Amino acid sequence: MNAPSAAMRPAGPADVVLDTDTYNEIDDQFALAYLLRSSPMLRTQAVYAAPFSDPSHRFGNFKSDNPAYGMEKSYQEILKILPLCGREDLSSCVFHGSTRYLADEQTPVESAAARDLAQRAMAYTPEQPLYVVGIAAATNIASALLLNPSIRDRIVVVWLGGNAHTWPHNLEFNASQDIAAARVLFDSGVPLVQLPCMGVVSAFTTSGPELTHWLSNQNPLCDYLLDTVLEEMKDCRGVWSRPIWDVTAIAWLLSGDFTPDRIVPAPLPEYDDTYSFAPDRPPIRYVFHIQRDAVFSDLFRKLTGTDKAVGQPAGIHTPS
Repeated sequence: MNAPSAAMRPAGPADVVLDTDTYNEIDDQFALAYLLRSSPMLRTQAVYAAPFSDPSHRFGNFKSDNPAYGMEKSYQEILKILPLCGREDLSSCVFHGSTRYLADEQTPVESAAARDLAQRAMAYTPEQPLYVVGIAAATNIASALLLNPSIRDRIVVVWLGGNAHTWPHNLEFNASQDIAAARVLFDSGVPLVQLPCMGVVSAFTTSGPELTHWLSNQNPLCDYLLDTVLEEMKDCRGVWSRPIWDVTAIAWLLSGDFTPDRIVPAPLPEYDDTYSFAPDRPPIRYVFHIQRDAVFSDLFRKLTGTDKAVGQPAGIHTPS
């Protein structure tokens, strides 16, 4: 293998696979729809259902008490979104993922998703890589790397997970569910982009009134996404906002203006929900800011299929 190199954003149309715990919250559905509506710039090749669970409810998630159930519900949710986006043709490219998390950092969890990625990536090259967007625990992606380490130089992994490197801790849903998988990812030398949650992507928030204004009565997809958010938040009283975390991982692929980043040595997620740091670690791209209004404007424009969405701040370019 070559020495690890920093991930590069696509210079033109790119092939993408998405690894998503779609039933987990309200944001994965937006991210999947944003990806599908960003064609032909982003060409979706496969969608992988990722495991999720929160049996102790330390993250306040009551949707799944075990990873197999979370993965299956996510698989079904993906199949709901595809026809709403007019992409029933992708139904045969949706794969079940892991039913459990990694037991250690050497042993993959076999699944249809991990096997597909381990095989599919072999058709790509370092010059023309497959972009792997992870918006869940990294179990499927780490398993593919363990099954076939030679894919390392043929893919670019864009992972939303962990917290900002300056945050007081690294207790974060995608990272903490499967620390072993996160460690495989950050230790592998794969070209990696990290979008940290608390401290960076946590600023990418919206509210019920904003979503209602832009999405209500636009089309069945927008109505479904809006209803999902409002149902999730129906018991909230007073002022509320929610991050739509996962959309930002798709935004990174579309424009450097959306998600500026810098190259840093990869931290190593530790089992006590912290990071360790060393200057000789492999390089990764670390997103340090989200252009919130520009990304939401592009998202709303693509979801609605109109030019209704808000104008751009000066100097911000929205790709088609």
